[in-house]
Order: sequence, then structure tokens, then C-alpha cells
Amino acid sequence: MSVLGRIVVIALVACSLLLAKFFPYDSDTPLSAEEMAKERKYYARAFNQHDRELNPGESEEEERYVKIGEMVAQAYHIKEQIQEFIAKSGLGAKRALDVGSGRGYLQDVVDDYTGLDISPTAERFYHKKFILGSATSMPFGSDTFDLVWSIDVLEHIPNPEQALKEIRRVAKDGAILYLSPAWDCQPYLADGYNVRPYSDFDLGGKLTKFMIPARVTAHVLSRMAIYPVRFAEWKWTGQPISLHYHRLEPNYKTYWGPDADAVNSLDRYEAALWFRSRGDECLNCESGVDALSQTDGRLIVRVHKPRS
Repeated sequence: MSVLGRIVVIALVACSLLLAKFFPYDSDTPLSAEEMAKERKYYARAFNQHDRELNPGESEEEERYVKIGEMVAQAYHIKEQIQEFIAKSGLGAKRALDVGSGRGYLQDVVDDYTGLDISPTAERFYHKKFILGSATSMPFGSDTFDLVWSIDVLEHIPNPEQALKEIRRVAKDGAILYLSPAWDCQPYLADGYNVRPYSDFDLGGKLTKFMIPARVTAHVLSRMAIYPVRFAEWKWTGQPISLHYHRLEPNYKTYWGPDADAVNSLDRYEAALWFRSRGDECLNCESGVDALSQTDGRLIVRVHKPRS
């Protein structure tokens, strides 16, 4: 075999290994009542007042969860970004839904606001409309909202495709969706490998932490093969695709940092393709090879529903 032939074989093998490791193969499955109860309890505790008997260390974890969330929101200027987008788009007077609204820190960016959250203890933070409910089964009629946003939430929803279906269902034809989850959450976040020192880990843990840059590089390279495959699948079938992602094991005990409690790893291109395959328009998407260098963490979609 020639040198060129060997290089091609090695490249094909490497590509196959990357696809086998990183291809998003998970899809929605029904949650058990126990799983739903566990998720609700965790987020209810996170926003709870200290008006009950706490287990040792529990109040510290709750405070850590809330503080880190606030730090992230401030560091990334989330409120300012939403305000700027709404002002430029002329959406200030539109009916808006905040999916996974938490403490309601975005409730004043529009006049007609509704916040939806799974935690009943979050309601006390609101002076505008708050609805207790799940993103996967929203208590709203179809075609209700002109604007729907969800910030750092979808990665915490065990059935993210069902959440996207619900978001799209409650949105009107022509509505704008502003989605900004934490894309590409990695398994090592649950145990804090990215923020804890090497001294916290045994030999195996040290190796895992050391390999994080290589893992991230391999993940990026795998997209060069994954994206064309998924795009071709859509074009070949001509049908709406299902949402593929990676399931993660969340850490509901120790909140090491942002997304230690993530239950899935979502890919932005995959999510955009999900909407596009349903006839919707992505307003800030790159196409082709440019999608690999996409830097805008937001996914902004205009919904186009079939006319009856």
C-alpha cells in the first residue's frame, strides 16, 4: 500500500472512532415518576427559603447553586443581551414566555411577561405572572406567545426534544424563539474535573482531568463528519428529524459549578437542524463548513407553521 493509501486508511479509522465516540445517539424516552420527583425536589430546594429543617451542608449547597447562577448571568450580561435583542427586534410589546424562568430576573424586560418554572418555591420572586409547570408539558394553549426564550435551561431537561416541541406548539406562527442553553456540556462537569485541583483526584481522576483538552479537540473534530451526516439524513428523507444528543449523569449532591447538574449535552447545529427540518427559519445560523466555527451561543428561530 502506498503512503497516501495508508494515510487515507488511518484518516478513515480515526474518523470512524470519532463518530463512534461522539455521534449524538440519544433521544427522548419517557421519564419515570421517581425521576420526575427527584428533578422537582432538586430545583425546589435550590430556590427555597430557609424556613425548614435542613440537612448538614444542604443550605451551603443551595446558596452555592444560586450564587453561581447569578455570577454566570452577570458575567455573560444575559439580561442586557435579551433587552438589546428585544429592542432591536421591536418585540417589547409582544406576549412573551420565559421557559425555566427560575428567580424571574428577566421578568421586566417586556411588559407582557409569563414565567414558567418547575420549582414551586420560585413563585415568591415574581411580581408578574408565574406559572408552575414543566417545559415538557406546558399548561398553555397552542399559538399563544409571540416571543419565547429559554436561558440555560434545556440542558437540564431530561426530555429536551419534548421541550422543543412544546416551545414550538405554544408559539404563534411567525413567533421568535430565543434559545440559549449551555451547549456541549461534558460528563466531567458533574464531578468538577474542570474546576477542582489535581490533588482532589486519584491517579485515574488525574488522568481524566489531564485529558480534558484532548477530549474537547476530538469532540470538535468529530463534527466535521457528524454535521454532513445529519444534514444528508434530513435531505434524504425529507422529513422532520428527531433530536439527537448525549445523556449525562447529573450531580444533584455537590454543585461544583455551572452545569454540574446537566442531564444532557445538546449540539447547536443539531438543534438548528431540528427546527429547519420543520420549516422554521434560523435567523443567526451559519451553513456548511462555517457551522463548525459558529461562535454565537444563541439559537434564534422564526417559527413557520403550516397554514390550514
